[in-house]
Amino acid sequence: MSKTVLIVDDEEDVRAIAKLGLEMGASWNVLTASSGQEALAVAATYQPDVILLDMMMPEMDGRATFQQLQANPTTKPIPVILVTAKAQQFDQNSFVDMGVAAVFAKPFRPLKLAEQIKEALGWGEGGMSSEWMSG
Repeated sequence: MSKTVLIVDDEEDVRAIAKLGLEMGASWNVLTASSGQEALAVAATYQPDVILLDMMMPEMDGRATFQQLQANPTTKPIPVILVTAKAQQFDQNSFVDMGVAAVFAKPFRPLKLAEQIKEALGWGEGGMSSEWMSG
């Protein structure tokens, strides 16, 4: 079954590269948002399977966006993976304490992104999916 991923990043090129990587790497549906506010609306409307959330954004940063997602019963169950250029080890521990599913460092490798998400969330254990075989 195809997954839906919401990519939240204020940089258009980052969104485009991640979207392309996920569509090519796993044939997933990819939604994008360029701000925390937009992410909250898209997540509540479309209920993605996972949210890739950039930490450094103007106005509402990743931490504030995550807290808003957690405060909404509709979006609270959606796993969130933080994406940050400043992924020092001590930071990662504080993020995990917040309840995020994982922390990915920027820059990421677009074609490895789907694998990283599957690994972080425990999706598709045990070989190739039938979707990959048919597509």
